[in-house]
Amino acid sequence: MKERRIKIAGMGRALAGERLEFDGQTRYRLRADETLLDLEERAAGQALEAASIKIQDVDCIVCATATPLQAIPCNAALLHERMAKGLETPAMDINTTCTSFITALDVMACMVEAGRYERVLIVSGDMASAALNPNQKESFELFSDAAAACVLLRSGEGEGSAVLYSSQRTWSEGAHDTEIRGGCGLMTAFCMNGENREDYYFDMKGKKILKLCAKKLPPFIDACLKEAEIDRSEIRLVIPHQASRALGVIMPRLGFPKGTYFDRVERYGNMVSASVPYALSEAINEELIRRGELVLLIGTAAGLTSNFLLLRY
Repeated sequence: MKERRIKIAGMGRALAGERLEFDGQTRYRLRADETLLDLEERAAGQALEAASIKIQDVDCIVCATATPLQAIPCNAALLHERMAKGLETPAMDINTTCTSFITALDVMACMVEAGRYERVLIVSGDMASAALNPNQKESFELFSDAAAACVLLRSGEGEGSAVLYSSQRTWSEGAHDTEIRGGCGLMTAFCMNGENREDYYFDMKGKKILKLCAKKLPPFIDACLKEAEIDRSEIRLVIPHQASRALGVIMPRLGFPKGTYFDRVERYGNMVSASVPYALSEAINEELIRRGELVLLIGTAAGLTSNFLLLRY
């Protein structure tokens, strides 16, 4: 696979304002006076500032999010209205639920390498709390509302920053293990009644997901590393999707013992599409990753979908 010469020039992140504690684990939920768009705008502004560019310099805005702010238009158009109104910058959504950021980074790296775009703003974030079922303790105490953003640029000659390898797989036998059944085309909002109300809440079958992940992920990760011709020891840090408290169980099974991957589940929980970019931004800020080092972004998402992206930061 040909490497794509891109670099992450700047990142930003924002947490919702209400802090909660569940069994010693911290979670964040949006206050009544804030919206997900507020968080996305804040994270995007930080990323632009870190990259030393303005919104006028961006030639594509991508919202890589799991859930829609409205049924229509796309989330990116609403963020465009907030940040780029009056400009003709194209705006689009990319959605693979929890791994939306990795997918967007993969796709837009191809577009930048092809010369279609030069400066891309990718923003991820979700208001998970909007659809959590208080009767499902496992998921209700897992999620946080947050946003994260990055500016993607073409890397210059000699800089070395690049996407080296990427892959994505979907195993749809897990399509209904993580879902919100109601609210869209198969079960519209107008169909909601007292008997089917729980179909409009997030529903997660944690044990089934973990079992499918344990079966599918090890051979997938091994195959990716082999095809990329990279040994685990060469990777400076793994940034996984902060899926659940089972992170400490599944990562060693993938060949990544504690200390080789970034774990913030206790501190933030699952931030859906913002999980990977938020963790990546924090790791960069803490100088756990430096320019020229190899970083692996991996994750699972509803579907069941898994992403693998090897980046020379």
